[in-house]
Amino acid sequence: MNPTPPELSILKMLWRDGAKSVGEIHAVLGDELNWSRSSTRKTIERMVGKEMLTVKPLHGLNIYRAKLKKVPTLAALIQSFAKSVLGLEGPLPVSNLVKSEILTVAELSELEAYLEAEANRTEQEV
Repeated sequence: MNPTPPELSILKMLWRDGAKSVGEIHAVLGDELNWSRSSTRKTIERMVGKEMLTVKPLHGLNIYRAKLKKVPTLAALIQSFAKSVLGLEGPLPVSNLVKSEILTVAELSELEAYLEAEANRTEQEV
């Protein structure tokens, strides 16, 4: 399941910063998403229901952590975009993503492996 753009914003923040409360998430993303705190909370609760996030109570607050792994999630989004928007099949060159602010060199290598494995799986199905 691919996250929606707002869900992806939340995931990216949690991947970058680690576990946060609704208030902390809203403080970072509320203006960007142009949301009220209750909209942020509702989206986060839906994401828990979709098993995108985990929740753990701590000192009277619910703390949320990304359950979806960054690289497989981004690989699925990239493949989906390449196929549905660009009409491309096969692995995309990860070299285009070198300047990404959210991927480390190790994550780029891991992403390349995911994309190649998916392309090989798709070729075998055909």
